Amino acid sequence: MARPGRRCGTRRSRVVRHRCRSMTRRPPEGFDDDLDPHDGTTEGHRGHDPPPAADPGVRTVRDDSAATPTVHEHITDAIRTPSLVRLAPNTVLIRFETLKVYAALGAVRHLLDTGVLRPGQTVVDSSSGIYALALAMACHRYGLRCHIVASTTVDDTLRAQLEILGVTVDQMPPSHDLDLDQNRRVARVRELLARQPDLHWMRQYHDPVHHRGYAELADLLRSALPGEPLTVVGSVGTGASTGGLVRALRRHDPLVRLVGVQPFGSVTFGSERFTDPDAIIAGIGSAIHFDNVHHELYDRVHWMDFQHAMAATIDLMRTHAVFAGLSTGAAHLAAQWEAGRDPVRTHVVIGADTGHRYTARVFARHREALAPALLAPAEITSLEELAPPWAAIDWARRSYEPAVPAQQRPQDCRKDLVP
Repeated sequence: MARPGRRCGTRRSRVVRHRCRSMTRRPPEGFDDDLDPHDGTTEGHRGHDPPPAADPGVRTVRDDSAATPTVHEHITDAIRTPSLVRLAPNTVLIRFETLKVYAALGAVRHLLDTGVLRPGQTVVDSSSGIYALALAMACHRYGLRCHIVASTTVDDTLRAQLEILGVTVDQMPPSHDLDLDQNRRVARVRELLARQPDLHWMRQYHDPVHHRGYAELADLLRSALPGEPLTVVGSVGTGASTGGLVRALRRHDPLVRLVGVQPFGSVTFGSERFTDPDAIIAGIGSAIHFDNVHHELYDRVHWMDFQHAMAATIDLMRTHAVFAGLSTGAAHLAAQWEAGRDPVRTHVVIGADTGHRYTARVFARHREALAPALLAPAEITSLEELAPPWAAIDWARRSYEPAVPAQQRPQDCRKDLVP
C-alpha cells in the first residue's frame, strides 16, 4: 500500500498535469480566450465575429523577456533598464524609475577603477532628487558613504529612502526661488569640503564622468529601434543625460537630433530674465552655469512654464496611463510638437522618473490642467523674442555662454498664463 504522502503527491501531480494540458489547449478559431465561456456574457467577439482591426499606424514588438527572466545581483541592475512605450507611430517614451542610475553607476565605477575613490570613502553632492537616490544606491552597491545636500523639492518619501540607505541628508529650507535654492546647496557643499577634505565632491553639474554611463543606454536604443532616424527629446538639467546619450548615438549616426527642454528662469539657455514661481521643476533648468551642458549638441530648444508642463504630465497619465514626473511631461509636450513638424523621424522622449514627487503639486490638481491640444509654442529666431508661456527655437548646434545680468529684475511669467 502506498504511503499517504506519496499517494497524495502522485494524485496532485496528475491534477497539475491535467490542468497544464487544459491551459495550453488552443481555443477554437474566432473565440476570445480572455472571456469565460460559462459566465453568461455576450460582450466581446465570439464564434465567427471578426476581431477588432489593428491600428495600422502602431507597430507592435513581440516581448520575449518573460521567457528568460534575469536574477539581478543588485537592485540598480534591475531599475537602470527602462521600459520603451510607443506613444504614437513616431514617438517612443523611454521610461525610467530613476534615470540617473546610469550616470551615478558609470561615474562611481570609473572613479573606483581609476583610484580616485577608495572603498569606504564618503562622496558628497547637491541634488534636487533623482540623482540623490541614484548616487545613494550606487554607494550602497560599491561600499561607499554618501552625503547629499538636498533641494527643497526632496519630499519626505525620498528623504526616508535616503536615510534608510545610510545617507547623511542636509536639506535646504523651503523656497520658491530656484536661484536661492541652488546657490544655498552649492555653498553648503563648499562648507563641508572645507571642514572635511577627505570628502569627494561628485560634481554632477560639472564633471564629465557623469556622461559615461549613458553609452550603455545608447546601445539599448540602437538595438530597440534599429535603423530608425532618431530625435531625442529631454529636459536639459545638468546636461549629462541628453548630452551623454546623444554623443554616444552620434558615434554611429551623426544625424541624430537633440531637442532640449527648459523652464523659464534658467540661465542655461538664456531665460534668466523671467521667473515662474510655481516651476521649481526638478531636473530641467538651473540658476547657475553647468559645465556638463554642451550647447553645441542641441538642434532645438523649448522653454515652457509650469502650467504647460503640468498639462502635458496629466495628459500623459490620462491618454497613456503613464505616471511620470514634470520633466517627462514637459519633454512629452515638446516631442508632440516636434513629431508633428517632422513625422518621418522617431522621437524618443526621456522619462526621467515617476510622478510620485508630484502627487500633490500636479496630479491632485488635474482638473485645473490646460488642454494640451490647444497649446502651441511661439516659434522664435532669437533670445530677444523669448517670452512665456511656451517658446521654441532652432538652436542649430551653436555654442552659448550663459551669463546672468548683474542688474535685472526677473519678470513674473505667471501674468502670461494661458487661461
